[in-house]
Amino acid sequence: MFPNSALSIAVAVSLLNNVSVQATSLTGTKTKLKALQTLVLNNAQVTVTLDPSALKQLQKLSSYGMVQINKKTVAFSANVMAKQLELGAGQTVIYDKVLTNDGNGYDDRTGVFTCPVAGTYMFVVDSHSRGPTWLHVYLNKQRVASLFVAGGHKHPYLQMSRTVVLKLKRGDHVKVVNRAKYKGNVFHEGYSGFSGAKLY
Repeated sequence: MFPNSALSIAVAVSLLNNVSVQATSLTGTKTKLKALQTLVLNNAQVTVTLDPSALKQLQKLSSYGMVQINKKTVAFSANVMAKQLELGAGQTVIYDKVLTNDGNGYDDRTGVFTCPVAGTYMFVVDSHSRGPTWLHVYLNKQRVASLFVAGGHKHPYLQMSRTVVLKLKRGDHVKVVNRAKYKGNVFHEGYSGFSGAKLY
């Protein structure tokens, strides 16, 4: 039993609200949390009473909710590191140095990101390239974004980048591909990269 004070009530309600946000996707959890929250609010004028079993259940639900959220986190970032890429027509760019791969969606053997959890994702492609070089971002077999750097500049290598936000289903593929019928160039040593993250 907690003494009647604004601090203890605020802490209890805040904790329950926090758990509600974390566990909204769990079947049956919302009902249990509502019951616990009602218990606090109904006793707010006098005392807050949480029996030991209710406290244990609250801790369990809180931990379980956090685990579920962590499992849904998807983000990756990879660079071209080992060597400069001289790309053939229609060749997929393989980013060999993986910096982050939460959710294990990116495959550094193929250069392809395979969506593990449906949602809205943001992808960023940047490339330090010698012109002329065209790169395309593909969602499955559809081109959804393009990058281009022209030749004939004073400095042979220029930086280009592109950001795109896509709605993905589980199993969808996203990759960066050199333009068909043209050769391309992507500089290494971390100057060129491919990143993506699930926004919601």
